Amino acid sequence: MSEPEADSKNSIDLPMVAPPDPVALAEEKKWLTSLESAPITKRWAAFLKRGGPGYLQSSLTLGGGTAAATLMAGGAFGYQLLWVAPLSMLLGVAVLSAVAHQTLSTGKRPLPAIREHAGPFFAFAFIAGAVLSSVIWHFAQYALASAAIEDIGAVSGTGISRWMGGLLVLAWAISWSFTYGRSPALLKLFERSMQVMVWLIVLCFAAVVVKTGISDPGAFLSGFIPGGVGEVYTPGGDEAKSIGALSIVVAGLAAAIGANMVFLYPYSLLARGWGKEHRSLARFDLFAGMFVPYLLTTTLIVVAAASTFGADGIPFPGKGFAPVDAAKILGGTFGTSTSRILFDLGLLGMVTSSITMHMVCCGFAACETLGWKVGSAKFRLACLLPTPGVLGAFFWGDIKIWIAVPTTILTGFLLPAVYIGILKMQRSRAYLGADLPQGRKAMLWQGLILLATLVLSVFLIWITVTAIPGWWRTLTG
Repeated sequence: MSEPEADSKNSIDLPMVAPPDPVALAEEKKWLTSLESAPITKRWAAFLKRGGPGYLQSSLTLGGGTAAATLMAGGAFGYQLLWVAPLSMLLGVAVLSAVAHQTLSTGKRPLPAIREHAGPFFAFAFIAGAVLSSVIWHFAQYALASAAIEDIGAVSGTGISRWMGGLLVLAWAISWSFTYGRSPALLKLFERSMQVMVWLIVLCFAAVVVKTGISDPGAFLSGFIPGGVGEVYTPGGDEAKSIGALSIVVAGLAAAIGANMVFLYPYSLLARGWGKEHRSLARFDLFAGMFVPYLLTTTLIVVAAASTFGADGIPFPGKGFAPVDAAKILGGTFGTSTSRILFDLGLLGMVTSSITMHMVCCGFAACETLGWKVGSAKFRLACLLPTPGVLGAFFWGDIKIWIAVPTTILTGFLLPAVYIGILKMQRSRAYLGADLPQGRKAMLWQGLILLATLVLSVFLIWITVTAIPGWWRTLTG
């Protein structure tokens, strides 16, 4: 049976197999307009019921990289670096809120808009960064997912191996990503499932922290005040495994928002049929659906790590320590397998949701480039583009030697270009017309985007200078 056809000449100008129901969309816009004069508490309570795209961003950013960085921050420096995650995500929210303002104000698809109003180079960076980061970092996500499943199997006695775990995650991700865009009901179900997944991740780590506790409430609270960047943690005097607080800070500030997130977000808005009336909802959704879960998850991981490695004099092993190793130590420290399994489940939820969103991102990229419809058979075929990443469940240790450093640099340097393109569009009257931000609001928005660009650029220069020599010696030695 052929795919159902739909008229692509709709108000959102996004070719879809099953575009939003125009009647339901008109009612939603009318409802949003009626809320404009309502008290802020009533608006927020109503917005909580209608969000969705913000949670997709949580699903994408809460992956293996976030787990590793926050585990290292908590294990090596206790509560001192709790401030890094909220600050980094605030910069990310500033960038994505600008993207939302542009997309919802104009109703135009981002890729052709960037090409026209920022330039072809920025359009190339926009889509190439999204695809490369989704495909290549897929390997690392599978490596952590399979390790978490294997550890759960070891604790529960089921004996699930790494390769079985990798294939289980692959099957889940394929089946779930294939539901995206096939009908308005399935689109809503997909977004709700990601919302549930995000909060299950939070609950898993929260349950672990209930067990571990907060050893020093005063230090916990002061950890949200920026500081401690000059410290270096050197376990047992081993310089090779030393961790500089500054490296964690800069990496955390740079890594909260990826190129695939910036690409996927505006298309997820258009897939919902959102327009000008949805701008306030979109801003709230970024806060409630992305910032809050990210803040809670990263804080809980830091607390769990700080409690685990701060108790009974257990030293943090230093650089190269994997998140799943923390789960094993957690179980041994507290004499129960429950905390260990919950920590593993939290990790598994993080990487599984990221894997699924990587696939959806590649589907959107193919549709935008080749003119396919979102939700079509061709869209689903494009979603399979990152699936070779399942090999990360078997060979990540070997693959990492070849791709980790150059990929970080290659895909990373495309992201500042994307930010600059967004900034140019945020200043373009030809693009935004009467919706061009003015006054202090415009200055604040532009300043935050510039700051995010600067932080990211500093991180990339730093990692290029420090990591390339060691990477080259590893390859040639």
